[in-house]
Amino acid sequence: MGSRPPRVTSFGSALGARLTRREDPRLLVGAGRYLADVTVPGVTHACFVRSPHAHAAIVAVDSAAARALPGVRAVLTADDLPHRPLLDAVAVPDLRKTPQPALAAGRARFAGEAVAVVLAESRAVAEDAADLVRVVYEPLPVLTDPEAARTERTTRLCDDLPTNVVYEGGREHGDVDAAFARAAHVLSGRFTTGRFVAAPMEGRGCLASYDRADDRLAVHSSTQSPHLLRRKLAACLDMPEGRIRVLVPDVGGGFGQKIPASPEEVAVALAARATGLPVKWVEDRRENITAAPHSKDQIIDMELAVAADGTFEAIRARILGDSGAYSYNSASTLIESYLSAGLLPGPYRIRDVAWQVTAVLTNKTPISAYRGVGWTASHSAREVLIDRAARLLGRDPVDLRRQNLVREFPHTSPTGMVYDSGSFVESLDTAAELIDYSGLRERQRVARETGRYIGIGVSPYVEPSGWGTEGAAQSSWSFSSHDSVRITMEPSAEVTVAVGTPSQGQGHATSLAQVVAEVLGVDPAEVTVLANDTAAVPMSTAGTRASRTAAVTGGALALAAQDLRDKLAAIAAGLLERDPGELVFADGHVHVRGDSGPALPLGALAQRAYFDPAVREVMPEPDLVVTRFYDPPATYSNGCVMVAVEVDPWTGGVTVIDAAAVEDCGTMINPLIVEGQVLGAFAQGVGGALYEHIPFDADGLPLATSFADYLLPTAAEIPPVRLGHHCSPSPLTVNGVKGMGESGVISTPAAVANAVADALVPFGAEVDRTPLTPEYVAGLIGDPDRPQSSS
Repeated sequence: MGSRPPRVTSFGSALGARLTRREDPRLLVGAGRYLADVTVPGVTHACFVRSPHAHAAIVAVDSAAARALPGVRAVLTADDLPHRPLLDAVAVPDLRKTPQPALAAGRARFAGEAVAVVLAESRAVAEDAADLVRVVYEPLPVLTDPEAARTERTTRLCDDLPTNVVYEGGREHGDVDAAFARAAHVLSGRFTTGRFVAAPMEGRGCLASYDRADDRLAVHSSTQSPHLLRRKLAACLDMPEGRIRVLVPDVGGGFGQKIPASPEEVAVALAARATGLPVKWVEDRRENITAAPHSKDQIIDMELAVAADGTFEAIRARILGDSGAYSYNSASTLIESYLSAGLLPGPYRIRDVAWQVTAVLTNKTPISAYRGVGWTASHSAREVLIDRAARLLGRDPVDLRRQNLVREFPHTSPTGMVYDSGSFVESLDTAAELIDYSGLRERQRVARETGRYIGIGVSPYVEPSGWGTEGAAQSSWSFSSHDSVRITMEPSAEVTVAVGTPSQGQGHATSLAQVVAEVLGVDPAEVTVLANDTAAVPMSTAGTRASRTAAVTGGALALAAQDLRDKLAAIAAGLLERDPGELVFADGHVHVRGDSGPALPLGALAQRAYFDPAVREVMPEPDLVVTRFYDPPATYSNGCVMVAVEVDPWTGGVTVIDAAAVEDCGTMINPLIVEGQVLGAFAQGVGGALYEHIPFDADGLPLATSFADYLLPTAAEIPPVRLGHHCSPSPLTVNGVKGMGESGVISTPAAVANAVADALVPFGAEVDRTPLTPEYVAGLIGDPDRPQSSS
């Protein structure tokens, strides 16, 4: 479980305050500075020539016409940009690595893979020149079906591997066969998830400048992980990390897609070094949908063993992950299928668990992280089976879940996850209360009598969160958490915080300031958070991902603020001739407890520390700079999502008509920001449940390449969500904080899927996939005039 957390004494009232986000006014008036806004003298613009084939040998590249176009500076191919390939950093035993080039060399393995890059004086000229590059391709057999790719021996996507299988492995926890043998009921089924793209408002992009005289590279990038990008660039370009500087402007969303170093970023850096020109690439929407990494895309065969009284006895699954063309460079193919297996028991007391995971290469865009990572698919498959079990047993699905939820903490799941604290049952009951579950059931009954089909779906969840080294290890993931922070108090008493976890819209400038302000007793407005320059902020090897910033970075900041407060207290005690324990920090002043006399302003104290030599007699080194490292134990958030839908039996259209979401992330730093995260993730979960999917044709070409055919939910599709909170502070982390933010994408698709299945009970239909498109749902219904039953 880990040791008890370091004690942090709070003196302010900032922690838990519903402060509006400090960064929003600047962004709302258009004063944000995103990658597209960044420029340098002499900048050239990059446009990639991308393969129109899903699988083809590259026979020749003729760039003469493109190079002759006025304004073109260079046309570069893989031969012009030698480099080390991007290698997967994940060290899961038996994972076969598939190195990825910055530009396709010899063979294109998915439609949209970059084959060449054009540099020109403007983006428009670069695009025109890219159209003039003539690439001779020799089409090769295409693999789009992961089940076929698994057994295919003739067509191999990586020459160094004997098959297209990059991982195959499994585990058993307990005596699963015996549990299934004695079970009164066994529910089984296949569940398939769609292929998502994160679709951030701002696509990917970077600007690279190389100084030949000093052998230094500066890269502005829309990234979630600046230190990780620096490390990847150093490896690919064979440069020391200290000679590479990554700067992060405002980032318009990431959701996991901007964690890895993209091949295009490496190509731009290589092009800048090869030509000596500053090179800028800003992705357009078609590139983002077709060539940026995708996510999800799993096929899960699952079985659930249930006792006669409804007790969940055992669960087992065979998980097939479609990895795309490469085992991607920083999160790998296993970010989906392997993590999916680890959370099979979810929030339930299931004793025996077994899983088998297979990950295969196909001629599709590689898979990488996206909000909810691998946990969405297995969670959805399990929750669908639980609803089937409830129908089989004649049980209410909420009651059946309540019977089986974890109730005592700490709880160790069969797969090795240690749930430190939680409110699993309470969150379920609160969600049912918020949505008026009994009232909805009556409304459903009445609606069916008039030919309307309303369904209710419930989805309690547990979320691995705040990933440090231990949290990742409990998911059997190789992950080194190395996060340091720095706090500086200026002579004016203003506080500057430096961290390696930049924001992509999560509100770090507000919530992290609240953590520090709470300990120092200052106004959060006096705390500035910096996170945008690897040359100026401490190391975070992982960056912003896995719901970790609040627990990891926030924990480190609380400890550092305590250290700074102790230093200030020692100085103040010497000047005031008091014991440090008598001093209280509040409202920007140092107060003597029980003394109604004037307080010492922090500004005056800081001034003395910096400029008064007499302070040296109290503290020989009165510098007001503190650094701190923190790698917290594993923590787990939980909650419940409940939705009601109405299904149009004639069109198959699904409308979400009501929803409740309950979150327990331990101590909330800022409830307003927590609620924003819940609502955003819920909307993305609805998107995954009903709309979002990138299908491919037999030739491996994506059939969704714009927002005209890759559908995102809008405000019109999201009902008002009834929000609820429970607070089960972690006994292991600073301030009891846990991570949060993935939950809506983990749990909402299952809630929607179960609601649709519940609505279609009269038709005898069973849901087995997402997204639940109108065509699919209409197919389940068949003849809308002839329901099989009225119950």
